[in-house]
Amino acid sequence: MATMATQGPWLRIASVSQPKPVTKSTELGFLTSQLSGVRISHSYSDVINRTALPSAPSLQPIVARRICPFTGKKANRANKVSFSNHKTKKLQFVNLQYKKVWWEAGKRFVKLRLSTKALKTIEKNGIDAVAKKAGIDLRKK
Repeated sequence: MATMATQGPWLRIASVSQPKPVTKSTELGFLTSQLSGVRISHSYSDVINRTALPSAPSLQPIVARRICPFTGKKANRANKVSFSNHKTKKLQFVNLQYKKVWWEAGKRFVKLRLSTKALKTIEKNGIDAVAKKAGIDLRKK
């Protein structure tokens, strides 16, 4: 009979007696462990049932990405150079603006978040052509 104790109440094992024999139940398809009585599964359905349990939904904040949907422009990694020529990394963000643009085919205004470059392109080519090239459906908005 051996006694093992470690520091802390959570890892205390007291008076280990003779090991219990491993019991095998063929009709249920699992083994009972001699250490803690935990079932060790042999069937695929037990794994599916455990993974199919509903989990708590992640509460991630919804953040608008700093990418223009029409041109695909996104932030550029650049160096900030000091007078002593010391370089540190920085991000140069896209100039995104919220803008209501008149959509002639839909006979209404469409509120968009787009870059100023995309705004110039829309003024030059029209919103239908730019949206079709970018693969954006304006009817959803």
